[in-house]
Amino acid sequence: MDSIPRKDERIPFMPLAATSTLKLLPWVLILSVVLRLGSALYQGKQIDFLPGVFDQVSYHELATRLLNGHGFTFGIDWWPATAAGAPTAHWSYLYVLYLTAVYFVFGVSPLAPKIIQAVLAGILLPLLTFRVARRLFGERVGTVAAFLVSVYGYFIYYAGALVTETFYILAILWLLDISTALASDFTSQPKGSRTAASYRPWVRLGVACGLAILLRQVIMFILPIVLLWTLVRVFQREKLLPDFSFGSLLRRGLVTVLIIAGFVLPWTLRNYAAFGQFVLLNTNAGFAFFWGNHPLHKTDFVPIIGGGPEYRALIPAELMGLNEAELDRRLLKRGLRFVADEPSRFLLLSLSRTKEYFKFWPTSKSHPLSNMVRVLSFGVYLPLFICGLITAALRFRSGREQDNPALLLMLLVASAYTGLHLLSWTLVRYRLPVDALMIPFGALGLVFIVDLARKWSPRRNSRKAREQSSIENPAIP
Repeated sequence: MDSIPRKDERIPFMPLAATSTLKLLPWVLILSVVLRLGSALYQGKQIDFLPGVFDQVSYHELATRLLNGHGFTFGIDWWPATAAGAPTAHWSYLYVLYLTAVYFVFGVSPLAPKIIQAVLAGILLPLLTFRVARRLFGERVGTVAAFLVSVYGYFIYYAGALVTETFYILAILWLLDISTALASDFTSQPKGSRTAASYRPWVRLGVACGLAILLRQVIMFILPIVLLWTLVRVFQREKLLPDFSFGSLLRRGLVTVLIIAGFVLPWTLRNYAAFGQFVLLNTNAGFAFFWGNHPLHKTDFVPIIGGGPEYRALIPAELMGLNEAELDRRLLKRGLRFVADEPSRFLLLSLSRTKEYFKFWPTSKSHPLSNMVRVLSFGVYLPLFICGLITAALRFRSGREQDNPALLLMLLVASAYTGLHLLSWTLVRYRLPVDALMIPFGALGLVFIVDLARKWSPRRNSRKAREQSSIENPAIP
């Protein structure tokens, strides 16, 4: 584990000792695992009765088809427009392989991968959040962040479903943990820029990025920000070392890029063999951009257009005979044409997506369970996120956080990820990676609120007054 400099002294009013916070972390992990196991057991073997997780039907079907030797195909015509027996690249290859491996070992039952996923998420999500938040704001905030992420309703809900969200968020937190450690913590890095050990963090960064890409290809638009920021920060720190070599830094960065390419290239070759044309990874960007910017929305985004058949009906009839890859490419062109033909409508439509992206209130069209999870997670945490962001901004302005470059990276990634979905297609579940990035800020906001309340509590002020009085007048009990 990387050595991370403590910054407890930055927390206002009531800093806690390291031992007092670390003692709480195992209990947080136990709570996190129990809650996610409860979600997995509640959802059980069923994969088609809860809202917001219908994609698990597709992942389950693909895994069983792959296990039975049919490759990445469906036995019947499938969403979005894939013919029976035709190759598909619409879904995450890595998650399908995960389900297939678990089914091979434990039998074809959705409960086994749900339980494994719940346990892994229950342990790793609080730990990674703790590490990132501790590096940002100190150990106390890190422990609070671990607790907040362990009880966050959306993360508990999706940990028990066969969808990519849980592993995808873990991969993002892991790569950000590695990146911020590289930029912020040089005490644990081996001396000598040419040693094999100096390449290990960059290898881990490449693996984390590769896993994230195979879970959700949209992260490819964000990774250049992470990698460029990491290289710049490492350069700024290492150039002061006597054995610094710019060529060595570039080689380490190249190692990360090559590992990422090693994750993607096999699937690019598979896609070329399946479709006869270049497809870097998945065939879903064109579908999403076409549907998300279709004139049907006008200037008010509709998140769910009635269901699957209605989406398929929007695809022009003359394109329906194309294979999935070519159809995705053609739909992307049409979506871009929508934007070029009506740029003002595109701008207003993108702005209207903020209502869906940041939704925290219950609606009559949502399932009662969705309303409950939405209100009790994002609805409760949003004020903490805002308070934490304001607190961080004030601390930065005062100069207390200007030596903490990881703050900038977190905000850049969250902003870029949000903007990307506001310009294309958004649902509440697409915001969840940003929620994970905001948890450390929510923890900072909660610590600030609690400390402020303690500072101004009447009981504490009364005690302080009595203590002051006894000092000034020892005869008074």
